[in-house]
Amino acid sequence: MTGFAAASRETAEHAVHVTAKSVNHRFLDVALKAPSALAALEARIRAAAQQKLARGRLELAIVSEATTPPEREVVLDDRLVARVSAALDAARERGAFSGGLTASDVLHIPHAIEIRPAAGRTGEPPPALADLVIAVVGEALDALIGMRETEGRFIDADLTQRLAMMEAFVGVVEAEARLGQSQLEARLRERLEALPADLQGDPSALSRELVRFVSRSDIDEEVVRLRSHFEHWRRLASGADPCGRQLDFLVQEMNREINTIGSKVESARASETVIAAKAELERIREQVQNVE
Repeated sequence: MTGFAAASRETAEHAVHVTAKSVNHRFLDVALKAPSALAALEARIRAAAQQKLARGRLELAIVSEATTPPEREVVLDDRLVARVSAALDAARERGAFSGGLTASDVLHIPHAIEIRPAAGRTGEPPPALADLVIAVVGEALDALIGMRETEGRFIDADLTQRLAMMEAFVGVVEAEARLGQSQLEARLRERLEALPADLQGDPSALSRELVRFVSRSDIDEEVVRLRSHFEHWRRLASGADPCGRQLDFLVQEMNREINTIGSKVESARASETVIAAKAELERIREQVQNVE
């Protein structure tokens, strides 16, 4: 789920630059950094991200600049000029000076004239800018997905290899568990036969108890479920839909079956193999956190 990408586009009126960075996250979490003038586009930008991504913390940074000087307007403070003119008229009547208020005089009056960007549509950016921003965001997301797909191919190869190792471990454990069952049954029968005749009891009842005791170490059900999980994994991994969360769940199920097998097996080699399988499954679990 990790990646970084950037996209830029410039028109006669605007220039837009977008950077997209993603890291691992259980769900999709979009963090947006954009000028306040683009606040009205936030919902559209988040929707675009949700259409393309399923998991990960996504950080989008958007920079927008005008490529042509903005239109400006001149605003005259009529009330202020009127007050200044009235004050000058009163001074002129007192003989303080002569002459009227000129345009040049008005320009020198502080705050009488303001030159500012022309007022545009309030609350929303111009349609051309909005379409440009959405387009560049889409390009950045596509580039990010391309980088994530490249990383995903390496992760898929690694996970495929580790899953094959898990299957090999299961095969070893299955064979060793059956051997351990046979050896356990043989040891128990030897001990029963070594008992004095008055303690041996009903042979058929002892045989049934012996079979019941040995069957406690049977792992056939767990092995079948594990192999079913392996097949389910391959179907998910080869599909087109995001599967990271489902693979994470499968890892938990595999871990549960392996723990059960570890509590049942009698063979020392089988126990060692279970430990190795658990260590490998932990590596798989860590790697699955990178999968969307």
